[in-house]
Amino acid sequence: MAIAVGDKVPDVEVKVLGEDGMPASVSSAEVLGTGKVVLFAVPGAFTPGCSKQHLPGFVQGADALAGKGVDKVVCIAVNDAWTLDAWAEVQGAKGKIQMLADGNANFANAMGLTFDGAGFGLGTRSQRYAAVIEDGTITKLEVEPGPGVNASSCENILAKL
Repeated sequence: MAIAVGDKVPDVEVKVLGEDGMPASVSSAEVLGTGKVVLFAVPGAFTPGCSKQHLPGFVQGADALAGKGVDKVVCIAVNDAWTLDAWAEVQGAKGKIQMLADGNANFANAMGLTFDGAGFGLGTRSQRYAAVIEDGTITKLEVEPGPGVNASSCENILAKL
């Protein structure tokens, strides 16, 4: 069952790239549990919709989100920490968007928001969505009903804040 507005964000181990260049474990509840956080999930780094629209929209809108009281913007994907770090570098997201690696889809599964991308050679992936999380509780959740970046776009989240 998918997570819903009013639910606490799942507490699972995810990865970030540490200062030593190696993946480091962090708790999703630690990263997402304090303040007002916008979390957006993408099916995969370097994929077309994610690289041309989803992440760039949040990079461009990071200051506007901060202006609406957002303390942190976080992107999560079923990728490894090295891939997400390289993607953040290429996209100009470093310093604006915190990247969380959900390499085994544990967070996506805990959210109940996965899809089977095996037909594309992707395996289990996260659905595309965006959530507003306030002190660990989901207050808004916008899951894409199909292909495209509309419901989960930065523009839509800004309009809902």
